[in-house]
Amino acid sequence: MTTAMKRSDRRISPVFLGIVAVAAASGWAAWTGFADDWNTFTDNPGLAVFVFVTAAWIVSLCLHEYAHAVTALHGGDTTVGAKGYLTLNPFKYTHVLLSIVLPVAFVIMGGIGLPGGAVFIERGRIKGRWRHSLISAAGPLTNVLFAIACTAPFWLDALDGVPPMFRYALAFLALLQITAAILNFLPVPGLDGYGVIEPWLSPRIRRELAPFAPFGLLAVFGVLWLGPVNEAFFDWVYAILERLGVDDFDQYCGNNFYRFWKDANPVCLR
Repeated sequence: MTTAMKRSDRRISPVFLGIVAVAAASGWAAWTGFADDWNTFTDNPGLAVFVFVTAAWIVSLCLHEYAHAVTALHGGDTTVGAKGYLTLNPFKYTHVLLSIVLPVAFVIMGGIGLPGGAVFIERGRIKGRWRHSLISAAGPLTNVLFAIACTAPFWLDALDGVPPMFRYALAFLALLQITAAILNFLPVPGLDGYGVIEPWLSPRIRRELAPFAPFGLLAVFGVLWLGPVNEAFFDWVYAILERLGVDDFDQYCGNNFYRFWKDANPVCLR
């Protein structure tokens, strides 16, 4: 049985366009320093960084889930259109709490790009192990591409004329994308990395690991709270950022300004 695709199934949601507009407006504010002079609301320049990074992070989450859905569509699951997954509307995803709310909350609290819950794919419609693996990999690969785009001015040595506040915001946003990509690619049940290898496992192993899928994300987050693990994880993230031309100072100041409710480090205000 096939599911007919309607034109409206692919129409980009006004909700998503609104989020993009917020990201663009706040990015412009960070670039021009507009928020610095908006004293009727705040005199903290970090406000623009906070809004820009948060909105851009939600955009990346939508693109992450869209990548899963569109890859599944080409793999044989035509039901993703009727479910609204191709509209980029965050409220259409299976787990809004896991896909949007929790990832944003963890960015605000800890500066970690927490992977969200994937869209619901009818795997029985997908034929071939490679297609199943590609569907799972499509989401975190989107985070990789997003990180490359954010760091392009750094590794292209094209920072001349880029205001420091906007540079800091890009650096911190890139950090979030890298953490999300690494965490998503972990071969832990419930995460995309496990989805990549699952089709290649024996039915017995898959049955034994299936009960752990709902707790995989919680287990990863719990392990990240351990000091040595957290330190090793971020050392890896910082090493990747450095290879992409982003130094510790830029991502630190981006993180510092993102928490605009705290006093900014005077070093970053130079």
